Parts: sequence; structure tokens; C-alpha cells
Amino acid sequence: MLLALVAALLPLLAATALHAPAAAAGEPARDAARAGAVPAAALTEVTNFGTNPSNLRMYLYVPESVTPKPAVVVAVHWCTGSGPDMYNGTEYDTLADRYGFIVLYPSVTRSSKCFDVSSPQALRRGGGSDPVGIKSMIDWTTRTYNADTGRIFATGISSGAMMTNVLLGDYPDVFAAGAAFSGVPFGCFATTDGSEWNSACSGGSVTRTPKEWGDLARGAYPGYTGARPRMQIWHGTQDDVLRYPNFGEQIKQWTDVRGVSQTPTTTDTPQSGWTRTRYGGTGDRAPVEAVSLQGVGHNLYAQGMASRVLTFFGLDSSGPAPQPQPGACRVTASVDAWSTGLTASVTLTNTGTTAVDGWKLGFTLPAGQTVTGGWGAAYAPSSGSVTATNAAYNGTIAPGASVSIGYQATHSGNSAAPAAFTLNGTACAAG
Repeated sequence: MLLALVAALLPLLAATALHAPAAAAGEPARDAARAGAVPAAALTEVTNFGTNPSNLRMYLYVPESVTPKPAVVVAVHWCTGSGPDMYNGTEYDTLADRYGFIVLYPSVTRSSKCFDVSSPQALRRGGGSDPVGIKSMIDWTTRTYNADTGRIFATGISSGAMMTNVLLGDYPDVFAAGAAFSGVPFGCFATTDGSEWNSACSGGSVTRTPKEWGDLARGAYPGYTGARPRMQIWHGTQDDVLRYPNFGEQIKQWTDVRGVSQTPTTTDTPQSGWTRTRYGGTGDRAPVEAVSLQGVGHNLYAQGMASRVLTFFGLDSSGPAPQPQPGACRVTASVDAWSTGLTASVTLTNTGTTAVDGWKLGFTLPAGQTVTGGWGAAYAPSSGSVTATNAAYNGTIAPGASVSIGYQATHSGNSAAPAAFTLNGTACAAG
């Protein structure tokens, strides 16, 4: 009788296990862990996430306070970089802590550490290269966290910017918007000989009509007639890797894709040396937004720019961009230079009303400068967009107090001091 009873109960127990209720939609990350989600507030690698023809790696950051039906930002790294490098080199994780979205960091494993934006497979939907693996990562994330499929976004730097263009072309039904820093149009890097590099495109000599560019992007998903993503484009006028003409070609492409005029609806200067044009609309979420940075090279990304990306995406809860607060900080910088080297002295003053407890000072070195040493802070990387992180002894700055730091650098002719600084992502007054 006992055996018969057990035999009768086993099917019921099995049915209960198979049909246990799923986690409620929109539960926080700590509850979603029951469904195999990653630990909260830590960059975590996810394996076996789905179809992955080019052997990409997937890293995920989920904030402790993830929102119900969260948005997902796909943050795509540069050549020679990795998902963890993108995590460490940008502030999307700290912004995710503030606003509750999830950040997905794809990572290349091929030797070049560049994303495939050139092969025929990459330039069509479901073609069997990197975009397919990234789409699998998105699908895994949306399933696991019940993410909002209407709020999937892509942003990238250099190779990642080119991949942002490719993702929006291949999967216009997946992405709501993208933001590309130092990239090229969809299809510009196309090759047929197996090469990952297209010198004509990188040199800025590939030009097409807006419709030709638009047709290339539309051709990645033939027959699709739905909504197309919005695009934000950033480029430096002195980019010597992916030349500045690619900025205008991207504008041509995405205004045509979005069906809006090539003539800007607004033009302004949100920061010294920046020219921002908007197409098809005047607000923070225009169909196309383009930011040109005068005198800036390829490594243009700097702390504070991610906040402007979130404004364009619509992911900052206040709506408008978290604007720099007047008087929060002030930086003075001076340089003592000689033939091929220099020393820079930097003074950071807290002009706010509350203490700064832990600081990161962001700035962009002029082209040709490389940090070789420093004091008062840790400096990384050594060129381009640099972040100086406080030492153990000077991490707290009281209201009205200052801290002095400095660095040594080599230069190839331009020995100027950085022109702009951000403190923990907020712009500082200069001088």
C-alpha cells in the first residue's frame, strides 16, 4: 500500500515542479535570482545564452534596484577592448544604479578584438556573425528579467559605434535608439575578401546619397515596414582613424532611414567646442541628433557623455539631461612644457555645499599626449579620455576645499592643458 501511495504521488509532485509559478513580472534582481539571474551590482559573465556563431562572450550588469520591466542598454566596446573594458571605461553601470536599467556588454574573442561590421553575414539580419550573438544576449536578458522589449538600446565606441550602426540596420524591430561615438554608416565597412578593415571607408572617401545609404540599411531586413530606431551620432573633427567625413555620411543615412529632412531643425552649442544639430524634431529625443566636437580626435568619449546618451534614449527619469550644476566644482590647470615632454599641475576645488567623498576627475588629453606618471591620483588610460581617481589620502574634499594633483606626459607638438573637466560625471567650471 505504501508503494502504491508513493507511486500515485510522484506524478503529482512532478507536475507541481514543472508548473511552479514563475517570478512575478518586474520583480527586483534579488528576487529574479530564483530564475537563474546574475548577482546584482556586479559585472557577471553569462554563458550558454543562445545562438552564438562567432563565439562572443556576454557580460551583464544588473543594478540592485532594477526597475520593473527594465530597459536594456547594449554597450559595445572598441577594437582591442573587451566587455569588461567597456564596463570599466564608461559610467553606464553607475547610471544604471541611478535609473534602474540593465547594461549588456558583448565581448569579442577573435584576435583583432574588433567586431565584425564588414562581412556579408554581419550586414544582414540573422546572417550568422556577431549581430546574431548579440541578439541572443538580448533575448536571454529580456526573458530572464522580463525586460521591456520596447526599450532596448545600443551604444558603442569606435568598432562598437560601427556595430551600433549595424545592429540598428539588422534589427530595426529590436532597438528603439542608438548612440555611436566615432563610427561609420551601416555598410560603409563592407568587404568581400574576408578583410575586417576597409581603408576607403576609414579614410572618409566612401560617399553616397542619402537614399543610397538608407537603402543599404533597409536592405539588411528586406520587407520590414515597421518603425525605425532613432540615432545619436558623435564625431571629432580631427579623427585620424575613422575620418570626419563619416560623420556627415551617418547623418545622411539615418535621416533618410527615418524619413526626415537633411536640414537641421535646431543647431546649438551644449558645450564649448561642440556643435549639436537635430533633425526631424527639436527636443531631446529627435529622430536624429548629431554632435560634432571641434579639434577632437578619435578617442572622443569622456565622462559625462553617457548622461547625454541616456537623455536621448529617454532613460533618465527626469526627462532632460542631468545638466552640470553651476558652481559644483572648479578646475585650474597649468602646463610646464619642453621639447617632447611636459608636467601638468591640476587643482580641483569643491565649490558645492556638500563634501565630495570619493572622486574621479575626467578630462581629454590633446592629441599626441601620453601620461607617463603622476601624483595625487591614479591615471587611466594613458591617452585620450583619461580619468584621474583619488588616492587613499585625498578622496574627501570638503565644501570650499581643494586638492592638487599632477602628471607627467610626452607630447608630439601640442603641449596644451586639457580644456574641460568632469567631476564624477558632472562638468566643472574652468579657470
